[in-house]
Amino acid sequence: MNSYDAIIIGGGACGLMCAVQAGLLGKKTLVLERNDKPGAKILISGGGRCNFTNLYTSPENFVSENPKFLNTVFAQWTVDDTLAFFENFGGIKGKEKTLGQLFPLTNKAKDIVATFTRLLYETGQDIWLNARVQSVDAVDAGYTVTFEREGKERTLQSAKVVFASGGLPVAKLGASDLALKTARKFGLEVIPTAPALVPLTITGKEAGWYASLAGNSVFARVYNEKIAFEENILFTHWGLSGPAILQISSYWRTSETFTIDLLPKFKMDDLIRQERHAGGKRTVGQLLNDHFTKKMVDAWAKFLPITTKIASLSKADAALIAETIHRFQVKPAGDKGYDKAEVMRGGVSTAELHPKTLEAKKYRGLYFGGEAVDITGWLGGYNFQWAWAAGYAIAQDL
Repeated sequence: MNSYDAIIIGGGACGLMCAVQAGLLGKKTLVLERNDKPGAKILISGGGRCNFTNLYTSPENFVSENPKFLNTVFAQWTVDDTLAFFENFGGIKGKEKTLGQLFPLTNKAKDIVATFTRLLYETGQDIWLNARVQSVDAVDAGYTVTFEREGKERTLQSAKVVFASGGLPVAKLGASDLALKTARKFGLEVIPTAPALVPLTITGKEAGWYASLAGNSVFARVYNEKIAFEENILFTHWGLSGPAILQISSYWRTSETFTIDLLPKFKMDDLIRQERHAGGKRTVGQLLNDHFTKKMVDAWAKFLPITTKIASLSKADAALIAETIHRFQVKPAGDKGYDKAEVMRGGVSTAELHPKTLEAKKYRGLYFGGEAVDITGWLGGYNFQWAWAAGYAIAQDL
């Protein structure tokens, strides 16, 4: 029977990096992955293209009770380290899309996973697929890991166990609350969890208006008192999606309102003034048609006097137009849940972990990394950078 320096639960981004980095240090690990292939979530990320890091990663790009916890982790494994790793070991060069988002030059997420699977083999690490971990228990010599594989229940012992088993989003990819349940069982604090980077739903009397705009994408500034994002929003049959909405969702709580500036690059007051100087013969709808689709302009008729000529516009109506376009208030009913969420907010409290190694302070040899921890990145490669850095940091201590 093989003897392992550590058992790693989860063959996703954090678990694979942890196993490979441990292997590069001459250690032997076993990865237990519940899916029939490693890196399942990596393979679907970015529409199968994998936005594997972000050039501008910093603790400010993360939602957490204590984002500064990341300073120590990111000091050990930087964005430059990520770039060097994939180029040196996988021949993968990154190309920037927008806002620092880096994708493989090949646009293939499978190239990222292939790099890890080859390195697992070359460094002598074991990975057992279709292995469903049921429980982890503390024993005198470390930990007992109970799992089911090929229809049989099995147990293994190890002095060190790494939870890299992800969070609750996307059940079809093996989403699991195992790390959270185990943390609670061991008396570790878990920050309340919720879907994050998730589309938001609109119900009630406004639902029909949003549904009528389904498919319309608009560059906008979406903000609340905590944060602001300037990216596209997408109207859907059930509410709002698109990058800016996914971003704000991580900072939104049920019953709260946020604001959308639907024309952030212009000022309606200036546009109206310019129209007046030109004679004001065009209608409000014609002016709006310069910046929005016809479907959207027609939808504005619910709120705005779109058939009124600019020259005839009252001060009150001009103010209403500016207020509506630049400070459109949205109060979502909820979100689309874990199956549509990119990540999970909350998780094992950073206060329970050593910032350099991610080892539990109360239990020697027990580590938590990746999505299971109360570290949630913005959309755009930040969560992958956290996963790689966490895997590296843990591996140094195994």
